[in-house]
Amino acid sequence: MAPVRAILIWAALAAAIVAPIAVAATSPLLAWRQPVYIAAGFAGIGAMALLLLQPLLAGGYLPGLPLRRSRPLHVWVGAGLVVAVAVHVAGLWLTSPPDVVDALLFRSPTPFSAWGVVAMWAVLASALVAASRQRLRLKPTTWRLCHTALAVVIVPASIVHALLIEGTMGTISKAAICVLVLAAAAKVIFDRRAWVVLLRHKVRG
Repeated sequence: MAPVRAILIWAALAAAIVAPIAVAATSPLLAWRQPVYIAAGFAGIGAMALLLLQPLLAGGYLPGLPLRRSRPLHVWVGAGLVVAVAVHVAGLWLTSPPDVVDALLFRSPTPFSAWGVVAMWAVLASALVAASRQRLRLKPTTWRLCHTALAVVIVPASIVHALLIEGTMGTISKAAICVLVLAAAAKVIFDRRAWVVLLRHKVRG
């Protein structure tokens, strides 16, 4: 049964990632979009897919990938997430700089923009903390606290950002990947008992 279970898990993961991409690729809205804007949109969809992989790799939940192998992949997927976010923002900047400026200054009339900016800064902050971990000589507990706190910001902000956008992603496939991202993140935080670290720091404070 183990091989069958592993196949089903990988198949479900592949479906969750491919479905919103496939739906977006066949959306009639693409006919009115510039190539750069389309690339930016797909970079955003790719970022959501990577955001789903991150907690699964961090917790070692994927069959055939124990923690000693999935943790290094977690780092690389994190780097890919930063690149995807950068491409997403850069593409939007090239198509409409004023809209990006308004979003960055939190004065955009579209509600999803603010959530996207919050998620973007949290992703960048997480990457900077990870890259500077050795230089800053962060203790394991401090590292877990920072990483978890940023993840708690990244995941909900990204989900709200995606759900509020009425674009090329299908409603069902978009909702499905958002639910999976939230569930995976919640599971790894609970399993690793990151909340215990938060409580300890609160009591000490």
